[in-house]
Amino acid sequence: MAVAAPRPPANKWLVTLSVTFGTLMGTIDTSIVNVALPQIRGQLGATLQEITWISTGYVIAQVIVMPLTGFLGRMFGQKNVYMFCLALFLVGSVMCGLAQSLPMLVAFRAIQGLGAGALQPTEQAILRQTFSAKEQGMAMALFALAVMLGPAIGPTLGGYIVDHYHWSWIFFINIPVGILGLYMVATFVPEPEDIRAANRLAAAQQRKHMDWLGMALLVVGLVAFQYLLEEGQADDWFESDLILGCAFVALVSLIAFVIRELTAPMPVVNLSLFKDPVFLSGSLIGAVMFAMLMGGMFLLPVFMQELLGFTATQSGIAMMPRVAVMFVATPIVGKIYSRVDPRVIIACGVGFFGAGAYLMSHFTLETPQSEIIVAIMVQGVGFSCLFVPLTTTALNNVPRHKLADATGLNSLMRQIGGSVGLAIFTTVLSRYGVVARSALTAHMDPSRPEVQARLLAIQSALMQRGMDLNAARTGATASLLGVVMRQSTVIAFEQLFLLTGISFLAVLPILVFLKRGGLPDPKAKVHVEIE
Repeated sequence: MAVAAPRPPANKWLVTLSVTFGTLMGTIDTSIVNVALPQIRGQLGATLQEITWISTGYVIAQVIVMPLTGFLGRMFGQKNVYMFCLALFLVGSVMCGLAQSLPMLVAFRAIQGLGAGALQPTEQAILRQTFSAKEQGMAMALFALAVMLGPAIGPTLGGYIVDHYHWSWIFFINIPVGILGLYMVATFVPEPEDIRAANRLAAAQQRKHMDWLGMALLVVGLVAFQYLLEEGQADDWFESDLILGCAFVALVSLIAFVIRELTAPMPVVNLSLFKDPVFLSGSLIGAVMFAMLMGGMFLLPVFMQELLGFTATQSGIAMMPRVAVMFVATPIVGKIYSRVDPRVIIACGVGFFGAGAYLMSHFTLETPQSEIIVAIMVQGVGFSCLFVPLTTTALNNVPRHKLADATGLNSLMRQIGGSVGLAIFTTVLSRYGVVARSALTAHMDPSRPEVQARLLAIQSALMQRGMDLNAARTGATASLLGVVMRQSTVIAFEQLFLLTGISFLAVLPILVFLKRGGLPDPKAKVHVEIE
């Protein structure tokens, strides 16, 4: 059935600005709360293990909603879903700021996450439907700025708020911005008539064949899998019966979900989109990219704070040059996207990321802040070269009325990739540290002349400060062991930084499948056939 071509929006830049508010707030809130956890923990009287649920609950709720974005858009309208989810996010923000206990805060963070989950994929779909084929690179560059800058800005903004105000303001700050976003979406964002008509036809069929089983399997599988990733390291992975049980439930549920979706008359999630090798390869590379991005966002602040003595605010400020570079580089990449093969741009991005990882693998306790900034700026250029062509090319073959389904799956792959990356990096960092400590400790034989000389020097210094002989000997040994611990941690970070660069090179062969094709115009007529 042919549906009339949509009217062009009044102003595509106002549309972009309107829908970016929600996405930016959602991505910032993924990381902003982390720097406030110590203060929240002290006020609510929570243990270190319990307090992590403030972040875990938010991420799990996000992951549940992302793949359902297309389904929700068909049932209730794409614009309505965006506005409802943004309003839900704001309600969750207010409730989080007013929470008086940990269970309340975790529950309200989950409400926030449910609202934030649909914002990112819905914005991506709206931008794809708003901009013409030649402007798709610029559209996705603007989307990339919101998605990538949020996790970078979050810790710095959160650190400033926690240092100067009560922790509740990391949630209350969303309210004026979100209200402005709601007003702008209601005023400036049209819902194309062809998309509305296609959604009405699909919704009629969806109501006749509601895929409740598929929805249940998806929720159970993603919750179990995300819990495994978020809590696995703390629970020693498969040494824990709970983590082992989550792995089993996730595996069985997700396999059953895939079977169900490929056989259901009207699946709740359109997995058939992965039959397109361009969409599949773009989504896979995007998942790997986010694994590296989130890993870097985690590793660098830990390195700077625990080994170089930076405060949370200082480490956040040190990360800001990456943000500045991405602000400059991302629009440039979006501009040249239509003129250069996206595989060339992505390969350059992988190269920049690898170069940055190589520079980081040479960090030491004496590394000045200027060298850290150079390395993260190089990686910032790399991420700009990666995100724009990946999010643009991956969706090129997707029909206009299926964009919401595709962006939901694409966002899910990025989110899962980021969670997997964090889980792997935290585990590998711990194990590299153990191996490095064992190697260094083997050379700490007290009978070795150089070890004796170092111990005597420390012992002498301690005795000059007033310690007796026995206390000075004990202190010298403890001091030397402390040096070993710090150096082994540095070695672990160096090895892990290098591993991220080498691992990312593995995506290069996948670029063969990432062909741009003929750049179909996303503003063209929609032809929908519903049986």
